Amino acid sequence: MTSSLRAVALTRRTLLGGFAATACASRLSAEDKGPSTVLAKPEPIEITARPLPYFQSSKPDNKRFGDLEYRGGLVLSSPAEHFGGWSGLVMDADGKRLVSVSDEGAWLSASVEYANMAPTALVRATIGPLLALRDRPLREKVDQDAEAVTLLEGSLDRGTLLIGFERKHRIGRFPVRNGEVQAPTEHLRLPPEAGRMPANQGLEALTTIQAGPLKGSVVAFAERYTRGSGYHTGWLWVGGQPQRIQLRDMDGFNLTGAAGLPDGGLLVLERYFRWSTGVKMRIRRLAATEIKPGARLDGHVVFEGDQGYEIDNMEGLAVHRGGRGETVVTLMSDDNFNRFLQRTVLLQFTLVE
Repeated sequence: MTSSLRAVALTRRTLLGGFAATACASRLSAEDKGPSTVLAKPEPIEITARPLPYFQSSKPDNKRFGDLEYRGGLVLSSPAEHFGGWSGLVMDADGKRLVSVSDEGAWLSASVEYANMAPTALVRATIGPLLALRDRPLREKVDQDAEAVTLLEGSLDRGTLLIGFERKHRIGRFPVRNGEVQAPTEHLRLPPEAGRMPANQGLEALTTIQAGPLKGSVVAFAERYTRGSGYHTGWLWVGGQPQRIQLRDMDGFNLTGAAGLPDGGLLVLERYFRWSTGVKMRIRRLAATEIKPGARLDGHVVFEGDQGYEIDNMEGLAVHRGGRGETVVTLMSDDNFNRFLQRTVLLQFTLVE
């Protein structure tokens, strides 16, 4: 999402920092424009990865956080102009490759290297432009704003992705060939009410059910579309038809990501920002038995944290199986192309069952 985080650009390092807050305030009414050039075709890039040996600086030896056990993390950077703004994330089944999408109309494909179960580097990375139908380029921000991605079938080397966009709300079916994202072949049918989502708070969380009677069904949530109901609005595609589901709005957090679990349940990523408190994140777990058309869900809080943890503007969420069969949760942040005050952070945890 291109949110107040882009305009204000406050992180745990600068929150209420006096001078920084004053300097950033003048940007509240002006949206940052991101890259100044158009990405014409896929190109290889180099990514620098600085390790994050701990998740909580005040307790560097602590590994357990709610239902999560910290495996490791990275602060990612690249001289490539279009590297940044990563708003959606998906991992291959074994966690060795990732694809991320940017709210400035780009995709990133990279292999992930590990040591002692912790991510250590992103290598063989390629960045390319997201396209419209019939290989047409996306030239306007209203068309480029990709916020979510999930793997529908196959692998991240050869398969099919679903990519969700806000502003011009849509979910496209994008083939992947040799690790490169192609032009979409079609778009999913959205319910009429989806057209009433706020332009900059639309489709932000997108995934598929991984097991059970609804296996293969697509799930999507708007970032914030409550209409005063006290519930976030989402949809579950059953037999290709979108059916409404809802998730309780807790403490004003917005929804920014979702991932299907091996048991048929879901994880949902949430983000909160206020001047007075800075950035927070939360993950909720939705039980498989409760997910059905028309459901009003509460979920179980897996973890909630603020700027005392190594977080930023967390928007990407993915799940894969580890080498021991464990469920691995990966998070990625959107730096809003504000590299001076924000970071692209990749974090991995084991979900404690």
